[in-house]
Amino acid sequence: MYLKKLEGPRRGRSFDSINIAFEEKLLNNEINKATFTKIDEKTEKSNTPEKGGATGIFSLKNEVGGLVKALKLFQENHVNLVHIESRKSKRRNSEFEIFVDCDSDHEQLNKIIQVLRKQVNVVNMEPPDNSCLLEEGNMDSVPWFPKRILDLDNCANRVLMYGSDLDADHPGFKDNVYRNRRKYFADLAMSYKHGDPIPRVEFTEEEVKTWGVVYRELSKLYPTHACREPVAGYLSPRDFLAGLAYRVFHCTQYVRHSSDPLYTPEPDTCHELLGHVPLLAEPSFAQFSQEIGLASLGASDESVQKLSTCYFFTVEFGLCKQEGKLRAYGAGLLSSISELKHALSSNASIKPFDPKVTCKQECMITTFQDVYFVSDSFEEAKVKMREFAKTIRRPFTIRYNPYTQSVDVLKDTPSINSVVEELRHELDIVGDALSRLNSHLGI
Repeated sequence: MYLKKLEGPRRGRSFDSINIAFEEKLLNNEINKATFTKIDEKTEKSNTPEKGGATGIFSLKNEVGGLVKALKLFQENHVNLVHIESRKSKRRNSEFEIFVDCDSDHEQLNKIIQVLRKQVNVVNMEPPDNSCLLEEGNMDSVPWFPKRILDLDNCANRVLMYGSDLDADHPGFKDNVYRNRRKYFADLAMSYKHGDPIPRVEFTEEEVKTWGVVYRELSKLYPTHACREPVAGYLSPRDFLAGLAYRVFHCTQYVRHSSDPLYTPEPDTCHELLGHVPLLAEPSFAQFSQEIGLASLGASDESVQKLSTCYFFTVEFGLCKQEGKLRAYGAGLLSSISELKHALSSNASIKPFDPKVTCKQECMITTFQDVYFVSDSFEEAKVKMREFAKTIRRPFTIRYNPYTQSVDVLKDTPSINSVVEELRHELDIVGDALSRLNSHLGI
């Protein structure tokens, strides 16, 4: 991988790279042959519109000097490159993919896209942060949503409850040692920013003991109560779902108070590890969670509330049928001994899961739920949620870009054409596979 960093602000965007000596030598040799001059920033500011950060990924054809030709186009169009990374293309083995981070206004970006198409295969170009793909006026009614994974830092610190402050009826309210411990975790979470090294936490002897009690008691219940199929504090529904869109699951680090290990009024690390991690470790469920998160981006407050409520009564407190018997798959149930027993008892109120009905049900945070919703299977619950998510009304569609860890807003011809171009590469792979299969079978 060859990384060239010019003067100016760096945004820290990157994607997985393959560090092969041959590729590095080849790309370095090509870069060394070219001379890139930095644009005079003072002149640009006075003569051109305000600039913003833009990112792009394009693939190089298998030819000598391909990278140099492509990068010269940026120079000739007065686009200042801030960050460059390269790797072997995952789409076509004969090509390289280049990620660029640049300072560009909307007019410059459109121009560079046009000239790049003649030289390379453009995979994706993300507009500057201060540009807008939607017509001006249409965006006025669209709530803010994160466009890059870095923007999640703006969501993570908006804790609504159960950070370091505790309600008077909380088991640890009068325990100053426990309250100080909760403050330690809250401060740790609030100071963390995307890209920072993940801090290591040493849990106390009492916390480890509490975890042991919870784990042992739940392990006794799982064979008869849990579905066999893998399945800092409270954030607002919008902020929490926004994290899922970027494959980020906001979770807690603290342990419930030792005086009542059988039930916790808020999520704790026992809840995260015993309830959510097994679900998120299953690829199809992780994909499902991201789809719900993507559906929430830019949606109205009412739509986000409906989505989060359905998510709450499935992923957190969902029930399903297994061989004709009632079983739990929700993380909130699988991490609470008392509520797991209650939900599967004759005292619980249980209704069929219907997103249109479930979305109107009140979510109980500090007590057992008034009602639980059951599906014939865990898979059925996912299908219903996917269909319900499609009913969310927005003037655009959101597509996640795993290379830049950002989202593409699809609402006009250029943005849709970009997706079609990428799909063409994917179809080439499928076509090649079919051709090889037919050849092998003699068809």
